[in-house]
Amino acid sequence: MRIAQVAPLFEAVPPKLYGGTERVVAHLTDALVDQGHEVTLFAAGETQTKARLVATRAQPLRLDSGRLNSDLASHLAMIHEVRRRADAFDVIHFHVDLIHFPFFEGMPERTLTTLHGRLDIDDLRDVYARWPSYPLVSISRSQRAPLPEANWYATVQHGMLPDQYRFSPRAQDGYLAFLGRISPEKRPDRAIEIAKAAGVPLKIAAKVDAADRVYFDTCIRPMLDHPLIEFVGEIGDAQKSAFLGGARALLFPIDWPEPFGLVMIEAMACGTPVIAWRCGSVPEVVQHGISGLIVDDIAGAVKAVHGITGLSRARVRRAFDERFTAQAMAKRYARLYWQLVHARRLRESEVA
Repeated sequence: MRIAQVAPLFEAVPPKLYGGTERVVAHLTDALVDQGHEVTLFAAGETQTKARLVATRAQPLRLDSGRLNSDLASHLAMIHEVRRRADAFDVIHFHVDLIHFPFFEGMPERTLTTLHGRLDIDDLRDVYARWPSYPLVSISRSQRAPLPEANWYATVQHGMLPDQYRFSPRAQDGYLAFLGRISPEKRPDRAIEIAKAAGVPLKIAAKVDAADRVYFDTCIRPMLDHPLIEFVGEIGDAQKSAFLGGARALLFPIDWPEPFGLVMIEAMACGTPVIAWRCGSVPEVVQHGISGLIVDDIAGAVKAVHGITGLSRARVRRAFDERFTAQAMAKRYARLYWQLVHARRLRESEVA
């Protein structure tokens, strides 16, 4: 099948450091190529892929800091190029939210759109009502809650390449890990509070965006001055296996309806169980008592820190292998692509 994958331009595919959507697109694209599909990837330069790459800008937006850039202009230029080549593909799979909707009004049945972000935003309801024909994919059932009336086609959970993550049969240093981004909704303050209350070291590997700099400086930085707390900074894929695999558990103390939470399955791939708040997609990703423990408050999290060592790290890795590999994700998407193509050909034959 001839498939186009359309990625955001903020990071390379895969990203050098932080970037969940771009990482998922990278793993999906390579898995589809391995399964014999003809895949073209529209993405930023510096991308590494097994597919044919169409780079509509030389550098990812995040790394192109030497000049003033327009996110909107860059993405519009890419969408225009995808539209110009649309007839070359059986399916065009978008990972850029909804910016392509006005361009493909004449062929929504040729597209699939995976929504990677939060949907509890006031303006979104009118937009999806304005363009109701685009088939949409959610990355968890909970993600759909704010827009139950949207044109949902399927739910496909994320998957990762299993060989990229090294299984650790035991936690080498016994610390707690926090990995991702420093922001109020990710609740690094909760992670610090849990570690202090449990008397267990915490390592924080996270990036600080410009938008969250004030929050970091005023709320989080003062909390780092403690012998149990270590701020590592942002890390890339090459460091994740050691960082996650050496941890007793990953702390995922979110305070928002996280649509998926990629770091949870990255930890599982390393054999590291997850201690996560009962919020958003967490109950769909974490199997309580198998791949982690789901909690509702600080006291429950502290108790989980001391109880988590009773979980089998081999069973945690097996939970990843059974549910969250890139190969399984690609097969699920391929079935959706074939369904779209079959339905379109059926309609075309009826018209003829």
